[in-house]
Amino acid sequence: MSTPVRISVDWKGDHNFDAGREGRPSIRIDGDGATGPSPPDALICALAACVSVDVVDILAKRRTPVDSYRVEAVGERVETIPRRFSHISLKVFINGKGIERAQADRAIDLALNKYCSVKDSLDPNLPVEWTLVLNGE
Repeated sequence: MSTPVRISVDWKGDHNFDAGREGRPSIRIDGDGATGPSPPDALICALAACVSVDVVDILAKRRTPVDSYRVEAVGERVETIPRRFSHISLKVFINGKGIERAQADRAIDLALNKYCSVKDSLDPNLPVEWTLVLNGE
């Protein structure tokens, strides 16, 4: 069994919290979204970043490195409490010489549906969909 992830969350006043592993950089999470992402926003950020790390790595291993990369993520939430996410959409923008659409599509699919531990930690009934914009197409 692997070593558990241990996170410390320190209150910094109001709805501000600094969170992270001991001895590593922390992130500001703000319940009001004023000084950092709110907790739900941080969850969407974590999902997008988790997928992104794997996509960039997969394409680099195929000898088609990414020149630029960006994700626009949209999380739709229900109106009832708790205001959980009902749908997440990722729009992935990839630019790089020699990257073919089929390769990029496959990299995103593998990242999202096989390698991303954040996505696998979410409710399996939560739809997470994505679209690709490759080299400005």
